[in-house]
Amino acid sequence: MMTHSPLSPTYRAHIQQLHQRLGIPENYALLYGLALQPEAVDLVDAGLDCYGRSQRLTTAAFEGWCAMRHAAAQSGIVLLMVSAFRSVDYQTQLIEKKISRGLTLDEILTVSAAPGYSEHHTGRALDLTTTVGEALTESFENTAAFHWLVVHAGEYGFKMSYPRDAHSKIGYEPWHWAWESNDGEMGR
Repeated sequence: MMTHSPLSPTYRAHIQQLHQRLGIPENYALLYGLALQPEAVDLVDAGLDCYGRSQRLTTAAFEGWCAMRHAAAQSGIVLLMVSAFRSVDYQTQLIEKKISRGLTLDEILTVSAAPGYSEHHTGRALDLTTTVGEALTESFENTAAFHWLVVHAGEYGFKMSYPRDAHSKIGYEPWHWAWESNDGEMGR
C-alpha cells in the first residue's frame, strides 16, 4: 500500500507552477534549507483539533500520536492538536491569505514552508498546544507539555522539527513535532 505520492515529475511541475504563481524563488529549497516533501495519499481520521476541525494523519503517525497523548495524560499533561495533514493546495491557500493580509513573502516564508516543502504534507507532522498559553507561539516552550515532549516524544517516534539550532530559515517552532519512520525518514 502506497502512503505517499511519489516525487514525480508531475508533482514537481505542480510545485514549480505554484511557486511561480506565488513569487517564490526557484532556488527556495537551497535558500531555506528544506527538502521537497511527498504528499500523503492514505490518511486516517485523527479526530478533532483544538478548534473543532477534523484532522488526518498517516496510520503510523496516528498510532504514535494516540500512544503519546495517552502517556502524557497519564503524567497529568494535556496535549492538544492544532493541525496535522495539509495538502499542497491548502498550504498555497494559507500563503495567499497571508499575502492578502499584507504580509511580505519573506515574512511568510520564515514561519510557513512553501507549498511542497511542509512536513504537514506527509501526514506525519503535528502542531501541538496545551490548555495554557496561546497556540503556535514560542511561549509553548515554557509549558509542562513542552518539557514532557522534550523528554518523551522520541519514545513515540516524534521529534521537534525546528529547534533553535535548525538548519533552515524556518524559525524556532517548539509546537511542531513530526513522526519519523523506523529508518528516520519522514515518510519517503
